[in-house]
Amino acid sequence: MTTQQITTAPSGWKGSVPEYMVYNSLITTFNLDPVTDFSFQSEYLGGRLDKGGLILDFVFENPPDLAINVQGEYYHYGKGKVMIQNDMLTREQIASMGINLIFIDESDVLKDVDYYVKEALNYKDHSKLGGGR
Repeated sequence: MTTQQITTAPSGWKGSVPEYMVYNSLITTFNLDPVTDFSFQSEYLGGRLDKGGLILDFVFENPPDLAINVQGEYYHYGKGKVMIQNDMLTREQIASMGINLIFIDESDVLKDVDYYVKEALNYKDHSKLGGGR
């Protein structure tokens, strides 16, 4: 288990601290470029502005069929079955577009971000929604 040094996100960051930790891991540990290799907070089906629209945390260019969402404990699990159903529907919608959506739980990011990012980059989902628990 690795102790993470990041406890805050930089000023102006438009996501959560665990999302920033994943972003930082992708850049520093896996040497990926946030312009050419992946994008952060990508809109699908109209994004937040359209009913049924989606935001994916990380969408990759290579491989082009991979996306990662960081699952905050309170928002994605603590709000109950409806939110969990929404996340599963998001996975199905994105799968219909040929994209594998891998979830990483916030608690796992806080334990060992590099390990869980590596696993996600290898299409392994250890999240509660992915059956990893």
